[in-house]
Amino acid sequence: MTVRWGLIGASAIAREWVIAAIRATGGDIVSVMSTSVERGRSYAKENGIPRHVADVDVLVNDPDVDAVYISTTNELHRDQAIAAARAGKHILCEKPLAMSLQDAHAMAKAAKNAGVVLATNHHLRNASTHIAMRDAIASGKIGKPLAARVFHAVYLPAHLQGWRLDRPEAGAGVILDITVHDTDTLRFVLGRDPVEVMAFSQAAGMGKPGVEDGVMGVMRFQDGILAQFHDAFTTKYAETGFEVHGTEGSLIGRNVMTQRPEGTVTLRNADGEQQLPTNASNLYETALQAFHGSVAGKGRPSATAEDGIWSLATGLAVVEATKSGTAVKIQTGL
Repeated sequence: MTVRWGLIGASAIAREWVIAAIRATGGDIVSVMSTSVERGRSYAKENGIPRHVADVDVLVNDPDVDAVYISTTNELHRDQAIAAARAGKHILCEKPLAMSLQDAHAMAKAAKNAGVVLATNHHLRNASTHIAMRDAIASGKIGKPLAARVFHAVYLPAHLQGWRLDRPEAGAGVILDITVHDTDTLRFVLGRDPVEVMAFSQAAGMGKPGVEDGVMGVMRFQDGILAQFHDAFTTKYAETGFEVHGTEGSLIGRNVMTQRPEGTVTLRNADGEQQLPTNASNLYETALQAFHGSVAGKGRPSATAEDGIWSLATGLAVVEATKSGTAVKIQTGL
């Protein structure tokens, strides 16, 4: 079965990563939607897409479209996903799923009622480094997990800045852009859910006043595991990393919080130090392979709607914690 795709949003992430992943995993892209007719026309031509439209309803009601990839700004996701579900289209949606938990639940309900797949594009759980870490923890190689640290402070390139720095109504700021990814990756690797957060945000001047471009905090997970996180748009020379420390060993991931299939994971324990084997496969192709399988009734997406709700709920709790200065419980409504 060839899944035929419509792109809702003529975005940079689709151009740089997702279009190629769809095609590499046997999918076909038949249409792209942009509210700018000129942008849609040029985007379709540059990316070899046969059609371009300027209206979501036109795209989702196209009988040649089986699934949609939503990569518009965050405040648009809910209505676009619900329209796609009601038209019987499967949905891969960028994170965060929506701007509120109520909206995210409405998206999930619409997909369930329509009998279509709704997945969240949390690419980092598809990294072979994170899969290796998850498997090492599950097999007891570090004993009981006690703590984790995520370093995900990067520099936001000029072509991605725009609304991420100056449109709070669209979900601007580092928390809903990066901290949600940390949350999903931590949940995936630890096999546990977060229950509470504390955090401080920073506005170092990249964006509109009041929009955070850095954040540090701590999440408390089930079983009492503590996880530090540092996310930023402002650090040009930092490396990313992910560590998990347990009673019998530690896992040290370096340069692993990235879209590229790179980085290393080292296991340290009483036997010494060894690098875990990884296969460096394309993260987005792994996600699209799973999505295509789930559309065919074989398995589930890499990150489900429920996973997207968890990361959104945690991101919103982090936002609240930075404003209140207090610990905030994570409530998903699931």
